[in-house]
Amino acid sequence: MLKTLICGLAYPCIALAAPVNSLTNDPGNTPLRLAIQLTLAALVPMLFVTLTPFLRISVVLHFLRQALGTQTVPSNQVIIALSALLTILTISPQLTAIYEQVVQPYNKGTMSEEQAFSVGGAQMKGYMMPFLGEKEIAMMLRVSHSPAPKNPSELAFPVIAGAYMLSELKSAFKIGVLLYMPFLIVDLIVSAVIVTLGMIQLPPVMVSAPFKILIFVLADGWTVIIDAVMKSLQAVR
Repeated sequence: MLKTLICGLAYPCIALAAPVNSLTNDPGNTPLRLAIQLTLAALVPMLFVTLTPFLRISVVLHFLRQALGTQTVPSNQVIIALSALLTILTISPQLTAIYEQVVQPYNKGTMSEEQAFSVGGAQMKGYMMPFLGEKEIAMMLRVSHSPAPKNPSELAFPVIAGAYMLSELKSAFKIGVLLYMPFLIVDLIVSAVIVTLGMIQLPPVMVSAPFKILIFVLADGWTVIIDAVMKSLQAVR
């Protein structure tokens, strides 16, 4: 399963990059082509961060940390690792399909590079399409000076990618606002009590942070929020 996930995540470079032996033996592999293949391989982490649920999950977790007022707890490494794990679990069907329909046929020599890239891209486009907003699509079409297609399946991959990123950021910020509200109420109550008692020089954050953490723990906040985020990713499927 781990091999499937790794190969699926790396489908752009796998689909365009030949096996290691052929890189040196195939006369068609010019330095320019090798440079392009290595560039595509370097872009895989960026594609994973921007064109998967990783974008929404990581932004929501950062909002949660700021709302709790814990500054650097959990650390960025923990947030990234948790976001990556949840992302892999979410898109595992697409990764499995890419491995079976693209990676295996390409390694067997029954599929060309162009076909592999086209089929792999179609799998990711099929995943991203339900999350796109009409306003985001219209804006990306206007920016790219592209005519409106007759149906969504004809949208170019760059248009879909840009619209997907904007839609995910929009959804993540909406969730972030909802996360902030209950903690903001706690901050306001603590600030009002401190002012009433005349302890103006006492930072409200020092008093409200323990209460917010206590409420979050008692409400089983991590499970509730992660469950809500994962359901938001499945609601449009």
